[in-house]
Amino acid sequence: MSHDPWRMGFHLMPPTGWLNDPNGLCQLDGTYHVFFQYSPDWPTPDAPRGWGHAFSKDLVHWSGDARFAIAPDTPDEASGAYSGCAVPVEGGARLYYTGNVKEPGNFDYVHKGRRANQILIEAVTDPAVPGGLVLGEKNVLLRNADYPAFCTCHVRDPKVWREGDAWWMVLGARDEDDRGLVLVLRSDDGRTWKNAGTVRSTEPFGFMWECPDRVALCGREWLSFCPQGMSERPWSNGMRDVSGYLSVPEGEKIGDAGELALDAQGFHLWDRGFDFYAPQSFVDEGGRTLLIGWMGMPEAPYESAPDALTWCHCLTVPREVTPGADGTPLQWPARELEALRGARHELAGGGTITLDEHRADVVVEHVAGSLELTLDGALAISWDGAELALRFLDGSVGCGRTERTVPCDNLYNLRVLIDNSAVEAFANDGELVFATRWFPRSDNLRIDTKGQSLCIIWEMGDGVAGTYE
Repeated sequence: MSHDPWRMGFHLMPPTGWLNDPNGLCQLDGTYHVFFQYSPDWPTPDAPRGWGHAFSKDLVHWSGDARFAIAPDTPDEASGAYSGCAVPVEGGARLYYTGNVKEPGNFDYVHKGRRANQILIEAVTDPAVPGGLVLGEKNVLLRNADYPAFCTCHVRDPKVWREGDAWWMVLGARDEDDRGLVLVLRSDDGRTWKNAGTVRSTEPFGFMWECPDRVALCGREWLSFCPQGMSERPWSNGMRDVSGYLSVPEGEKIGDAGELALDAQGFHLWDRGFDFYAPQSFVDEGGRTLLIGWMGMPEAPYESAPDALTWCHCLTVPREVTPGADGTPLQWPARELEALRGARHELAGGGTITLDEHRADVVVEHVAGSLELTLDGALAISWDGAELALRFLDGSVGCGRTERTVPCDNLYNLRVLIDNSAVEAFANDGELVFATRWFPRSDNLRIDTKGQSLCIIWEMGDGVAGTYE
């Protein structure tokens, strides 16, 4: 079977090779920019890893370039141009990222042998070039000697924002006691930085915190991060690395708190599915907070490139993040995706429908009693009154994925986005979310529903066809 049916219609993916963490998310002069970790020569051993780039006017139709946007082409990033962020400024944006260097020799690369350089690129907008953005020279802002003495060599993934006259940066870190934390730095100009404090947990919570992010909604802040070393936690599903957030106490801010300790018992997963990591948020020109994650995992016991697929992984759809009634962040697909909706179908009280393409937007309303939604007889999303579950019924389609469950005593709506080899499910206005890859073997998409709910199904168009030229 051709692998073409597994390519997505509204999830960003690499033209070839490997994609992971979303980076440099921003909107400039009406254009959305999504950079991402990219290794076009994967699976070649030690293939170079830098940043790829895609851009869009509407979050639906994308353009891009199959080449590196940021290549690891200087000594300060010899082992990879790693994750980072973008900050819009007048006339362009500043891109911050980690240059990774692993010195040759017999090192553990935790306490010795690794350099973590924080690098700045000043980019300017230019409507005459594709994407409208021209990247400037690379400037190293921070090196190992600039971090607190209690840090190991693992310091990376800058997230930068401006508030008033101050610039703030958070960096993921691992200390010499193998406890994860976040470093907080302050600057007056976004170029010269000083250590301003730390964010830790009230109890040991993983050995390293990657991909830190500050999410601000209606005057409250959350620290988003990816703790490593979580496989023994009962809610981690045996995964070493997870992605979630902690609430910052009301009235406090990450930037102003100095030494901030957050209650680890309040940790919430962003996503309960199989494939979600390294999310990054940004605020667009309309004031919306949008979040995009990597639909993959660093050390997953399941496949994301079956049958020698020549490309691996994708990003989630852009998700709008809003505060729920209790202040907990909700996630919902960006409204622009509705522009891809085509033919509309309804299933009331159960039934079956078959679509020509594996692309659909399914909305279940007026849930009454138990519910089961099954795709191709291979992947089931169900609710029994106490638990919401995502289960693979066909191991070949799941490629090693089995099931994910979460307590749920009330289900009032469900939305499922199906996009060839990606599925994202949003329950209760986005209180609970499941993201997973799947690799269907059938030519057509069959949707079966059981229960007394109304199921509305839209066929979905292809917004990323021809993205990379």
